[in-house]
Amino acid sequence: MTELDQSASVIEVRNPATGERSGTVPITTPDDVAAAVRELRLYQPEWEAIGPDGRKQWLLKLQDWLIDNTEHLADVLQSETAKPRADALIDPAFAVDLLGYYARRAAKFLADDHPSPHTPLARLKTLTVAYRPYQVVGVITPWNFPLAMPAIDVFPALAAGAAVILKPSEVTPLSAVELARGWAEIGAPPVFKVVTGAGETGAAVVGNADYVQFTGSTATGRKIAATCAQRMVPYSLELGGKDPALVLADADIDRAAHGIAFGGMFNAGQVCISVERVYVEAPVYDEFVTKLTAAVAALRQGADGRESKHDVGALANENQVRIVQRHVDEAVAAGARVTTGGKRTGVGTFFEPTVLVDVDHSMACVAEETFGPTLPVMKVADEAEAIRLANDSIYGLSASVWTGDKARGERVARQLNAGAVNVNDVFSNLFNFAMPMGGWGQSGVGARWGGAAGIRKYCRAQALTRPKLPTMAKELFWYPYDMNKLLVMLGAMRAAGARGLRRVDLPAVLRLKNGG
Repeated sequence: MTELDQSASVIEVRNPATGERSGTVPITTPDDVAAAVRELRLYQPEWEAIGPDGRKQWLLKLQDWLIDNTEHLADVLQSETAKPRADALIDPAFAVDLLGYYARRAAKFLADDHPSPHTPLARLKTLTVAYRPYQVVGVITPWNFPLAMPAIDVFPALAAGAAVILKPSEVTPLSAVELARGWAEIGAPPVFKVVTGAGETGAAVVGNADYVQFTGSTATGRKIAATCAQRMVPYSLELGGKDPALVLADADIDRAAHGIAFGGMFNAGQVCISVERVYVEAPVYDEFVTKLTAAVAALRQGADGRESKHDVGALANENQVRIVQRHVDEAVAAGARVTTGGKRTGVGTFFEPTVLVDVDHSMACVAEETFGPTLPVMKVADEAEAIRLANDSIYGLSASVWTGDKARGERVARQLNAGAVNVNDVFSNLFNFAMPMGGWGQSGVGARWGGAAGIRKYCRAQALTRPKLPTMAKELFWYPYDMNKLLVMLGAMRAAGARGLRRVDLPAVLRLKNGG
């Protein structure tokens, strides 16, 4: 929770569960952002020059720092988000895992490629693709995972050899500031800076960086894409989601109920890949609703200290509470029924974990991103209807399929319009860095991770050719044109690339000399 006075020079951060002040950060002006980018440009060439192995040493030192400071980082996280202790510990653990993955694999992922020539003529050259980092990568992250979200984008960009400027959400900036402190404490080169502020600060990052990675709302993503297109600067966007879960009649209903409860309520539903709508085949609908309702009703909600006592924490701010309450109230007014939850707890920004039934696609709780602790459940006649309704959305970030037949699960998954689909699980793609994490439709452009692609995205591919054999004064097709030499070259190209008799039709080639 944040108090932002546009005339002030600082942002005051408060705990959304208690309203207590957690800290302050300065508002970085656009001029200061531009100056920070200029400074990063000065140090980036040396960072690139030490190579992946040199950078690995600094990244692994930062990994050590993250491990040694895990408890403190979890404290800071809780102070600005009111997460349960268990959730707060996930952020630094995730960051440690991701950092190790890219630090140790960067040299392999960034090694030159040597593609095989496509024709005998091309074999006269040595072909190389080199990967050169963008000088300054701008990263803008949301408030739901204040440490893990920066880690997701900052670490591979640094491993690629880029300098990074990070603008965390003004709602939860404290964890990102701690990350920058850690980078400074290990004595690392000054190629990572954090700037804090709201929209004006973020716009300055977009206006100055050489590559922009943004995670947040679809509306803001569109504006960033327009700015980047105007500047001819590449970008990657992870935007909204409305992830469906399909529960088929042959599913393990106990696992499906527990998995979907976790997928919908983790971090109070404030996850880009939260389960936000559920489609259940009619034969198991009543059993599933009963078991899901019991699983959600049993969740422990409240504010943790260092001791883990609760499962679900508070929402990030009052605006998020209003969205969740509106979705629930409008659904109930239109005929939906609440089986558990449905209202604020009366403390801070806590909203009860909620299950809604008798919903349809005309309701905001099904059509719009909620980003809160609600699970709307719909009965469907069969698999085909479940697939059709799951695909009836502007979003396509991820989905899950629940079935006792894994082959059926994959077959259904391949019919869903989503960047990732988990069979009999939730979030598992998020913890497999070799897989791309990207959205379809209005859920984004580009992808995070995906093995080598996750680090090469922060690089420009450079094609290099050099001759294998001693060179002549002139190539066959250089000026002045000589039709005889040109026909030799065209004949060789046809022989190598055409099919059937056309490969060896010399009369047809010779006719070209005289215009047929």
